[in-house]
Amino acid sequence: MINDKVRMYLLPPLFNAAVRAGASIMNIYKNLDDYDISLKDDKTPITLADRLAHKTIREYLGRTRIPILSEEGREMRYDERRNWELYWLVDPLDGTVEFIKGNNEFTVNIALMENNVCMGAVIYVPYFEKMYVAGRDSGSYVKEHIAPDAAAEYTYDQIVTGWRQLPLEEGAEHPRLRVAVSRSHQTPETAEHIARLREAYPDLEIIEQGSSYKFCLLAEGKVDYYVRTTHTYEWDTAAGELILAEAGGRTRTLPDDRELLYNEEDLRNPWFVCRSKHCKI
Repeated sequence: MINDKVRMYLLPPLFNAAVRAGASIMNIYKNLDDYDISLKDDKTPITLADRLAHKTIREYLGRTRIPILSEEGREMRYDERRNWELYWLVDPLDGTVEFIKGNNEFTVNIALMENNVCMGAVIYVPYFEKMYVAGRDSGSYVKEHIAPDAAAEYTYDQIVTGWRQLPLEEGAEHPRLRVAVSRSHQTPETAEHIARLREAYPDLEIIEQGSSYKFCLLAEGKVDYYVRTTHTYEWDTAAGELILAEAGGRTRTLPDDRELLYNEEDLRNPWFVCRSKHCKI
């Protein structure tokens, strides 16, 4: 089991890798003509920013000698990773569709996995300069004004100074049920789920949002509920699930109400729902 001393040692690389990847992403984001968009085997888009962020994280975290399972390294065989006790689970650019659309809703997700359980996580939102951090049984926090920086070298003390614990007090109560849905990945099943909720909560508010930033809004208390009825992958959820859980929320599969599992042979997640700490349903 990872002890507190090891956590303190691994938090700076986790944090700095995300900030450096954010710098790689933002350098491309400013130049639409240089996106170099292509399609992966599953027909989802990939850009130069995805590739550069992956390269940045791989090189920076490589010095920890902990193996990396990344969206941009998804071709790794199950036999190679099935017995990993410790690894990084990475989405270098979550929300590539939103990145291409230019709506600022994209993140860097990095999770530290031990025996296929997330023990530490960051989600970095480079456009908004916000970093969300969580450690298992250690709480969930947000740190603002973290500008993308290709040479980031935050120390442990710098990271923990001035961060705010989640959920934020101002997000604790809200008169209407706020339901998050994916901005770009909705299905008829999503609409049916929302319709059933609306029967009990006719004034519910729909919030469309891209990327894993939805988990962060749930953790803050700005959103109450999130339903996902399209495919996601393990790197889309691991960091966000811990950030939400350490803020008092929870994530469960649909329709069988189970925990999400990690380092499975098939890296695709089932459908799921998330609830914030103060969600009443």
